[in-house]
Amino acid sequence: MSEELANLVNWKRVDNKWIEGNYRFKEYLTGVNFVQEIAKYAEEMNHHPFITIEYKRVTVKLSSWRAKGITDLDIEMANRFNAIYLGK
Repeated sequence: MSEELANLVNWKRVDNKWIEGNYRFKEYLTGVNFVQEIAKYAEEMNHHPFITIEYKRVTVKLSSWRAKGITDLDIEMANRFNAIYLGK
């Protein structure tokens, strides 16, 4: 798991239970649109992150409640959020 976390761009481990991603945008509404896209994906996966919008910065926190920590699903979602951010 540590190797996967080390390879995540824009993400860091907060503690043993959370990872946090930070994204910056040129415009406020671009960040809001990003949040809408990742929220749709999170709903499809039935795995919901904590999301904070602070003007042109979006912070996302992931953890798996049932596992009481970080799982492969969290890593998968972080990678998907990165792909959405990059427009892939």
